[in-house]
Amino acid sequence: MDDDRRVEPLLRELAPQVLGALARRQRDFGACEDAVQEALLAAAVQWPAEGVPESPRGWLLTVATRRLTDQWRSESARRARETTAAEMAPAQALVAPPADEPPAQAGDDTLTLLLLCCHPALSAASQVALTLRAVGGLTTAQIASAFLVPEATMAQRISRAKQSIRAAGATFELPPEPERAERLRVVLHVLYLVFNEGYTATSGPELLRADLTAEAIRLARIVHRLLPADGEVAGLLALMLLTDARRAARTRPGGELVPLSEQDRSLWNRAAIEEGVALVTGALSSGPAGLYQLQAAIAAIHDEAPTAGDTDWRQILAL
Repeated sequence: MDDDRRVEPLLRELAPQVLGALARRQRDFGACEDAVQEALLAAAVQWPAEGVPESPRGWLLTVATRRLTDQWRSESARRARETTAAEMAPAQALVAPPADEPPAQAGDDTLTLLLLCCHPALSAASQVALTLRAVGGLTTAQIASAFLVPEATMAQRISRAKQSIRAAGATFELPPEPERAERLRVVLHVLYLVFNEGYTATSGPELLRADLTAEAIRLARIVHRLLPADGEVAGLLALMLLTDARRAARTRPGGELVPLSEQDRSLWNRAAIEEGVALVTGALSSGPAGLYQLQAAIAAIHDEAPTAGDTDWRQILAL
């Protein structure tokens, strides 16, 4: 039972690390992403039954590499049948399964992966889907379910996104410094879109989808851990926490929306509010205020007011 409970969050944590390590070696993001997905699916089946291996990251990396090698051998064999047997030679050199790598590189890989999934060649919808699959570790079926589209539609969207990245000539490396800031802005916008879709669903019978808000917060925490000095990253995480803190009081049993002024504030998540307030306070004191910091500051004023009548509207107006 313990293994059952830890498998899914463990796989989501390891997914970008394994994909980053594999893509950094093999330089074929699309093929590596497919191989890692197969490894994650295999782990989701085997680990609850057989137990989590001693080195789960190494297990996933080895299985994904074997899947990748099999895929390339199959492709080489197909080409060989069409041309000559000599064309199999390059694929044969890619067989050795990797040893587990030290996790020191994992942070850099995750940031590189996020920036790649939010490549400017992709539409916002494709950026969201690819981020949730490659960095979030969600399956295509889970993403399709979250956005209420057929699995085949989401699979096509993800496939086209990877093809667009390949066609754009993108490589698995951090973009140059002048481009990096703009790409990070897109990453934050993608996480913002994921959170908003979970907090106020645009389709389906439910107003809230806690799985999407939780995933957006988890990914925002990862980016904040990688870029702790970035005020807008801290501001976005704070905004998510301060907004999600009110979730339990936001709807009535029948699903009707409860206005902020009528919410039972005793249901608000005080730990999330305290964390969000600390984040936005630190961000605002360290440099110029950005869009997410200002929104988070407004949310903090609402969350800190004991009653709706105590809300400091002057300060909100100033912000």
